[in-house]
Amino acid sequence: QVQLEESGGGLVQPGGSLRLSCAASGPLDGIYTMGWYRQYPGKQRDLVGLINTDGTVNYGASVKGRFTVSINNPKNTVTLQMNSLEPEDTAIYYCYRNQARSPWAARSEYWGQGTQVTVSS
Repeated sequence: QVQLEESGGGLVQPGGSLRLSCAASGPLDGIYTMGWYRQYPGKQRDLVGLINTDGTVNYGASVKGRFTVSINNPKNTVTLQMNSLEPEDTAIYYCYRNQARSPWAARSEYWGQGTQVTVSS
């Protein structure tokens, strides 16, 4: 079973920066999408940023230009660098991965347990 272990959440002041990391372990396939969603209380999860096997990244509209998703392939670790943080970025951030053995195979999905990010003075 694939496991996703998140780290790096916490409290930061408005305008500050924070970095989240997510390490994937277990039986990893070569075709993947990996990255982050976030969830506000009582709401569904929203896209933050996802990186694909080919290196392309898709970002949610509210974080474009402020957040950066990158991946360290040998370590199977995805990082979310968050800059110019706003109180509205306060949420639980979830690591996400889907993967398959080939481009035409069905993908399996996995979630981390979530890490709290709080932006407050």
